[in-house]
Amino acid sequence: MKKQFSEFKEFIKGKKVAVVGIGVSNIPLIRFLVKLGAIVTAFDQKTREELGEVADEFDSLSVSLELGEGYLDRLTGFEVVFKTPSMRIDSEALVRAKNEGAYITSEMEEFVRYCRGKIFGITGSDGKTTTTTIISKLLSEAGYKTWVGGNIGTPLFANVEDINEEDMVVLELSSFQLMTMSLPIDVAVVTNLAPNHLDMHKDMQEYIDAKKNIFLYQDKNGLLVVNRENEITHSFVKEAKGRVLEFSSKRCIEDGAYFKDNTLFLQDKEVCNKDDIVIKGIHNIENYLAAFLAVKDDVSIEVMKKVAQTFTGVEHRCELVREIDGVKYYNDSIASSPTRTLAGLFAFDRKVILIAGGYDKHIPFEPLAEEGHSYIKHLILLGATKDKIKHVFDKLKEEKGIEIPITIVDSLEEAVEKAREISEEGDIVTLSPACASFDMFPNFAVRGNKFKEIVNKL
Repeated sequence: MKKQFSEFKEFIKGKKVAVVGIGVSNIPLIRFLVKLGAIVTAFDQKTREELGEVADEFDSLSVSLELGEGYLDRLTGFEVVFKTPSMRIDSEALVRAKNEGAYITSEMEEFVRYCRGKIFGITGSDGKTTTTTIISKLLSEAGYKTWVGGNIGTPLFANVEDINEEDMVVLELSSFQLMTMSLPIDVAVVTNLAPNHLDMHKDMQEYIDAKKNIFLYQDKNGLLVVNRENEITHSFVKEAKGRVLEFSSKRCIEDGAYFKDNTLFLQDKEVCNKDDIVIKGIHNIENYLAAFLAVKDDVSIEVMKKVAQTFTGVEHRCELVREIDGVKYYNDSIASSPTRTLAGLFAFDRKVILIAGGYDKHIPFEPLAEEGHSYIKHLILLGATKDKIKHVFDKLKEEKGIEIPITIVDSLEEAVEKAREISEEGDIVTLSPACASFDMFPNFAVRGNKFKEIVNKL
């Protein structure tokens, strides 16, 4: 039984509450907490000038602001602290607050605790945004009122009272959101796992342990959907307390979902043909297989087939920007890890001119060279990791004699100019960075939009 939200209202009223991070998910949270009668202080590294109108709005709501350098030094004397997802629970400021007796939580944890709808949680290193979106489309098409949140969609905690028991809630959950999650999620999907975010996690094991929280608190009624072909996710089967269903693009799993003879099957029933699916690539077949298993109790095969035939994909994921002089330009800015870039490369039927490089998450680039070289015609590198990526391709040349032409550039504009200069009719140019964007752009969407703007001006 889910907790009644009236309990939270009683608990939070009049409490001294700190909200760390004045970002996309926490701005609606702060407004909501004020509405519920909490005495709120908002913390952020940004200055008042950088916050702009948000700071003025919070003044009018009597929200105290702790901003700028050393802002976390003042995180003391609070009864409740809402942390931002990327803030480690063992950070000095949070440990101090906890030792003072503060209740430490997050917007996502409180949402899961009080949400009355059926929750589908999706995580993984690659494919989680597309899988989340497919699941939400399947449920909407089947006639359910569907809410989408977590890493995508809108922050949902402020809407928690509007969500009914018969509604469906689809959450894309990152390892940061899951690190402190200790609540049951009705349907948990783990698309795959590979090294990622090792700039934030102590090691790979901590990253895996964070992801496991998506299913560890389920009871016997919970459903876990995992990738049979990923060793790490397959190992979760023995730890699950509820039902487990697996999907595979390489073998038949009668009780799961699988791909055989160019056809997608759900528990031995044919759903659709590979060619019916608008978004291409084996990784998207896997995303569909995962989604079909997640919604199988709620959605008909007819609806599944219809969505596969009509869903055109998510912005910034192998998104065709335009064709110019017979050359197609694709925006795959979401690809912030080597495995995600590889998935994008595998979707094309020819070698591509690849634009890669960006912020360093301390994950290895060897797989990009070892598995990706035969899909790359020319490599254009930029950003903080350009030398790291070049090094693994230089090593490939030394050890195996395989040489990929490489050009180093200083900006995205220069990368696109170089791609246009070396491309020939029939070529494909793709921005698929294998890295996060933070060295040059605030996020992958800004990076992708900048790429589209440059390409559209050619």
